[in-house]
Amino acid sequence: MDLIFATRNKGKLKEIKSALEPYCVISMDEAGITRDIVEDGDTYEANAIKKAETICRITRTVTLADDSGLEIDCLGKQPGLYSARYLGKETPYIEKNRLILDKMANVPDGKRSARFVCVIAAAFPGGETHTERGVIEGLIAREISNGKNGFGYDPVFFLPEYGKTMSEIPMELKNEISHRGQALRKMKEFLIKRGG
Repeated sequence: MDLIFATRNKGKLKEIKSALEPYCVISMDEAGITRDIVEDGDTYEANAIKKAETICRITRTVTLADDSGLEIDCLGKQPGLYSARYLGKETPYIEKNRLILDKMANVPDGKRSARFVCVIAAAFPGGETHTERGVIEGLIAREISNGKNGFGYDPVFFLPEYGKTMSEIPMELKNEISHRGQALRKMKEFLIKRGG
């Protein structure tokens, strides 16, 4: 079965395709969809559902979409829902990460707790929509790592149990433990049980 995943983020799509094998996952671009969907919900679930249902209505194809965010406790759970739009959608993540580290320069190690949250929605042509959630806890690092296996905020998200940032761990491990990996695994199990 072909699935559309409502994203244009190439880094995210690479993770998704790997996690959802043997399903054939195509991006919005590959499906010829140019429409932008405004993420104006007040929860991760609302944004993921809106994207999935909108594209499903257009394509009449099973569509998955996610919304995810980085929640930093000492910053009032910012950037949270606005993680992708933090400082503006076109601002490179290197700048977003630098600003976060600057804001947290004087925050002690014991107060740097954070988490990645991901919600994935699957919309079906018959009108059904299903969601799954994944969460991974960690800390905000003191510097941006040079790891090559991540994107977005991965270079500043430190995993104490591995002694590395999210961008430094191997891709196979990242897919297994990450917020998106958890949600994708649950969604894949749901799709298999559903007979999709």
